[in-house]
Amino acid sequence: MSYTLKNEGKFSYIEEGEGQPIIVLHGLMGALSNFDGIVSHFSKIGYKVLIPELPLYTLPLVKTNVRNLSKFVKEFINHKGLDDVIFLGNSLGGHISLYFTTHNVDNVKALVLTGSSGLYENSMGDTYPKRGNKEFIENKVREVFYDDKIATPELVDQVFEIVNDRIKAIKTLSIAKSAIRHNMADNLPDMNIPTCLIWGKQDIVTPPEVANDFDRLMPDSELFWIDKCGHAPMMERPDEFNEKLEDWFKKRNI
Repeated sequence: MSYTLKNEGKFSYIEEGEGQPIIVLHGLMGALSNFDGIVSHFSKIGYKVLIPELPLYTLPLVKTNVRNLSKFVKEFINHKGLDDVIFLGNSLGGHISLYFTTHNVDNVKALVLTGSSGLYENSMGDTYPKRGNKEFIENKVREVFYDDKIATPELVDQVFEIVNDRIKAIKTLSIAKSAIRHNMADNLPDMNIPTCLIWGKQDIVTPPEVANDFDRLMPDSELFWIDKCGHAPMMERPDEFNEKLEDWFKKRNI
């Protein structure tokens, strides 16, 4: 399903539906299309779903980090005149959601984290980025999913283009290092926000023990597992993901 990308000043984003705002934040290698299932489902049942394009490769190198990406999200929320938002973040997007919440807790109604960084994650390893080796990149992309058919040629090409662009590769590594520096373990016990954790049981990027640590450290969290699923449940098992999240929203009256 395709959606119209709105462009307003420095912001490019998808916006669908009316009602309670959900800000969806993508990961380091993520695309807005990764969240088609979320947009199509929740925009029809009383939620306004917004997915901003994060400036992963357009910020100056010294500002390419979790803190400034969180600042960008704050500017986007102010631009849209939003308050009391739900954040839904995958991978780096979850980490940015957490960092934002520590500094803007009054703006956040709830958190939804899936395969979130912020505590620990396996990267592409010491050999990343291995420029020019498409087979290496293809294997790494496949590892993200339990069902490697999700790693389409288009997705592999997208990642391959990033790691073979020198500037994008440098900024990717800068963000990855920033994520390690901004470990959230000490902040989570004070984050008394309703939090839904939806995790793939076969996630090898942010493995199940990471989900358990998030659940243990956060005072108002609930953890849900999706079997036969890797790092991006909203892509790999969208119907099950949406069902679990909608049930949680109803249970918590969110």
